[in-house]
Amino acid sequence: MALISTDAIAQFQACLALAPDVTRHLEAHQLFAELQSSLAIENPLAAELLALAWKDVIAARRSAAFWEQISDVERDMSEQMVATHTNLQQNYLRLMQEL
Repeated sequence: MALISTDAIAQFQACLALAPDVTRHLEAHQLFAELQSSLAIENPLAAELLALAWKDVIAARRSAAFWEQISDVERDMSEQMVATHTNLQQNYLRLMQEL
């Protein structure tokens, strides 16, 4: 006897497919809530285990999105620093030529 039906597995896979896109988390949560409520009737233990896994998936995705944003900010700052440094070097060379 299987713990979870193939339909429930397919529905969980659909939830996982939505999880990487933070803007679709509400939709993913709604789909998962439907899955969990139907699964809770058939197999409460499996429903609880899936809920724990789901929380970890969402937390990991949000953490990844946060670090992606931090990385983007760092990249932008680095590019701006390089541009400023290049500008300062050019200004210094012009100044030296004028002297």
